Amino acid sequence: MRIRNVKDKDSILLNSKYVLDNFSFKGKWREVFENDNPICVEIGTGKCTFIYEMARNNPNVNYIGIERIDTVLALGVKEIEKLPVLSNLCLINFDAFKVDEIFFHEVDTLYLNFSDPWPKARHEKRRLTNFRFLEKYDIMFSGDKKIVLKTDNDAFFEYSVVSLSEFGYKISDLSLDLHKRLNYNNVMTEYEKKFSSKGCKIYMLSAVKKV
Repeated sequence: MRIRNVKDKDSILLNSKYVLDNFSFKGKWREVFENDNPICVEIGTGKCTFIYEMARNNPNVNYIGIERIDTVLALGVKEIEKLPVLSNLCLINFDAFKVDEIFFHEVDTLYLNFSDPWPKARHEKRRLTNFRFLEKYDIMFSGDKKIVLKTDNDAFFEYSVVSLSEFGYKISDLSLDLHKRLNYNNVMTEYEKKFSSKGCKIYMLSAVKKV
């Protein structure tokens, strides 16, 4: 997907009340939020739709969104800056492959929403549920490791189920058509809204690895 340029992206990110330009808080993220509430992280936060709504709906939980592409993050920041200010949300312009460098035993739940499926076999190592990433996630969690994933890509979903299972995770919840599921408190991402409007099935899983 082509991403339109945002000419003032640097200024948007620099002046945002949500975006941290210094995130050397490894092991000390609760000091950033000034409370001991649970911390949840979304990798690939995109235009911030999901993480903003989660933070607004759950004021007693802290949320950190990680997005590698600065233009995408700037587009999201422009929109959420128009909404009520939240004190339990931080955003980082950062490469997910280095998450083990900024978190240490302090994350409760990790969200992977509509990650790039990298369908070609030679790109397998780039998938966010590849064992290289799962190893890095291990150091992030404060206790039991919990990953929640949503995607429209059935091949990536199948790959993730197998990869997580082989890495010691137990699939605690799974849906092959999330939007047909009754009584599920689902917060949609911008991609989810787009794909579901086209009739695409949304796949979801929740996986837990006990310590």
